[in-house]
Amino acid sequence: MADAPQAVVFDIGRVLYDWNLRYLFEKLIHDRQELDHFLATVITEEWHFQSDAGRPLAEMVPELKARFPQHAALIDAYRDRFEETLPHAIPGTHEIVRRLAARGVPLYALTNFGAEFWARTRSGWPIFDLFADVLVSGEERVAKPDPAIFAIAERRFGSVPGELFFTDDNPANVAAARARGWHAHLFEGAAGLEAELVRVGLLG
Repeated sequence: MADAPQAVVFDIGRVLYDWNLRYLFEKLIHDRQELDHFLATVITEEWHFQSDAGRPLAEMVPELKARFPQHAALIDAYRDRFEETLPHAIPGTHEIVRRLAARGVPLYALTNFGAEFWARTRSGWPIFDLFADVLVSGEERVAKPDPAIFAIAERRFGSVPGELFFTDDNPANVAAARARGWHAHLFEGAAGLEAELVRVGLLG
């Protein structure tokens, strides 16, 4: 990895915006034990990942309702109120984005995100006006940590691997980026990200 990083690639969920299915369903299921069971057995992160990988909601939702008809209204809420699973920004990261943009550092995002959900949420997130491009797994029908999505990103962003600095909260995604020669940082908070960006010369 001889190249110095020239551009920063952000994950979105749990890096720029706090994402948790619980944020929606705790409004709808008030018994803690029942909520935990629902999120472990009905609408799980593993099930949701199908949307990230490009499966249409028109297939996912009816299929799950057929399996759990007693939870039909809650499953509809997942489709209709998904924005409520991302209620606020991660503290500090948007300020880092603005500082990088002010320095003229090219900004990109590489996110596991359902195409239909992204189309609904993007307009409410003006921070992405500072980004040159956002690569959405649901639109590409391939998700991190599949190496194929990193190859797509390289082509889309017009960069060789060593020019890209990537931050993600998922260790598997960080490992996949490093395997392609990207600079990659496991996100555990804005302070650690800032320190690493300073270390590699992207922030002063």
